[in-house]
Amino acid sequence: MNSTLLPSAKLAPQFTVPKEIPTSFYPSHLLLGQDRVLDSFNLMTKLLGQHLFLADFPGVDRVNFIEALCTQADTPSDQYLVAVKSNEEDKAIEFKWQAQLPPENVGIVARQNNLSCYLHGSIKRHDLIGRMQKTEKNSQYKAGALASNHFVFICLHSIWKREGLWELLMQVLSDGQYRINQDLAPIPVNCKIILVGSGLSYSQLKVEDRLFSQHFPLLAEMSHELDLTKHSEAQYVQWLATLANSHNVTLEVSSILPLLWFSSRLVEHQQRLSLSMHDMRLVMTQACALNTRSANNSSNSINSNAVAKALSQFKFRHNSSEVYSAQNFDDNFINLPTEGAMVGQINGLTVIDTSDYAYGEPARITTSVHYGDGEVADIERKSELGGNIHTKGMMILSACLYRIFGRDAPLHLNANIVFEQSYQEIDGDSASLAEYCCLMSAIAEQPILQSLAVTGALDQFGNVQAIGGVNEKIEGFFNLCQRRGLTGQQGVIIPKANVLQLNLAPEVITAVSDGKFHIHAIEHMDQAVELLMELPAGDANEDNDFPEQTLYGMVQQRLDRLAGEDDEVELGFLAKLLAKLRII
Repeated sequence: MNSTLLPSAKLAPQFTVPKEIPTSFYPSHLLLGQDRVLDSFNLMTKLLGQHLFLADFPGVDRVNFIEALCTQADTPSDQYLVAVKSNEEDKAIEFKWQAQLPPENVGIVARQNNLSCYLHGSIKRHDLIGRMQKTEKNSQYKAGALASNHFVFICLHSIWKREGLWELLMQVLSDGQYRINQDLAPIPVNCKIILVGSGLSYSQLKVEDRLFSQHFPLLAEMSHELDLTKHSEAQYVQWLATLANSHNVTLEVSSILPLLWFSSRLVEHQQRLSLSMHDMRLVMTQACALNTRSANNSSNSINSNAVAKALSQFKFRHNSSEVYSAQNFDDNFINLPTEGAMVGQINGLTVIDTSDYAYGEPARITTSVHYGDGEVADIERKSELGGNIHTKGMMILSACLYRIFGRDAPLHLNANIVFEQSYQEIDGDSASLAEYCCLMSAIAEQPILQSLAVTGALDQFGNVQAIGGVNEKIEGFFNLCQRRGLTGQQGVIIPKANVLQLNLAPEVITAVSDGKFHIHAIEHMDQAVELLMELPAGDANEDNDFPEQTLYGMVQQRLDRLAGEDDEVELGFLAKLLAKLRII
């Protein structure tokens, strides 16, 4: 058996599913895996004058998360804002906060009895600091968020770009107090402020705003995934069940495994699970709706069939581009053979990624070579259809070629490499392995099996490195082969470094188990050329010459012919031998 072939057991994550669903739910269960956030939040509660920046990500349900986070704080006692006479000579009235309930004859200006609030959207000045409200007899202070809550969470993007509010917040924190108007004494700040935004925004503010760095030295960065080497599936199921319960959904045991597979696929790792509340909530609530409609009952529980149907319906709603792409292949508008062998042509793997859906699409890569000055030309780049990272990959490919065959003399060939029938920009270095194999085929004039597709990024020493979108790439080529009919010869070559990211569709795993489709995981480019051209790559001797019947030996012979050394190969060998005899 080929040592590069992957067994079906490695094509998807293996989970230990709990036999029962939790029946008790607490907000703190939603804090699973958020150790950094808890540490920073607890530290903030113990420090004076230091506030917190909560760096979250788009999949977070902020309201639920903030509620859960605040349960971890020691419940602060109510605080009362009262007016007292200043100790200074003018005996002016000033405000101060106190924990004791003042006597009946002392008026309470504001009461800080709410644990937290979350300000977002269209925030007004009075939402923060309050305002004076006129009554029939006098004016009364109506407290804002800063005077009513112990923890004030503020959406960064609701306040940052509004200069008046941002400057107001920074000034309040710098002064430690704020004024409602000139007639009223300043009110001391007696709460903790937590700005909620992205990690990128935090980095930008740290550089651009000196006051921000001074007042928000604490960073609480949320984790978007759970490491199963540090936590258990049972803990994640508790997180799922708590999230489901908050949206009036009940999980059945059979629903857990497909939810774990979906979660793992979101983060593209077999040993990690997604902590995106938004994505998991959508699947569970949609599964609940579909299950209720199909069963014609009022139950809010979901099972494995409901989850599978929700995921299938999601794909149906978003895969129109994938369907049209498949039609182009099926109608032969796009030429891409999946059987036979051809010289200088290889099937690469690409990913079409939109904001909410991604799918794999195979691409035909071709190479032509001729006499020249050693340039490996990237037609995509010359036509301004190639991105910077793709160009970098082409340069690394050239470096590999010269490392093996151009150590002592320049190469007398030019090569042109292109993605055929590609009419949009291509970027990324994941095609560099396929392009290298195609170049070797064109130089050696050895055919490449068209039943195999290739993806992988090269380094200068020929090692095959991990790429993105491995599942979509495999499934894209598999779907094309399945529509044309699986022959048992088709398959893909991927980097071994991507094996932990595999989470393939059940039909792909079944085909691999039945021997109808193959997945090879490799570590070096030589393994790829041997699989594709069914020839040994070859090992160089001390003179950097390769055996004639190996692929690299054939490449070397072709390069010698292009350099005009074809008739001198034997003389060169004799000359080397005579030189050695003279030394002796």
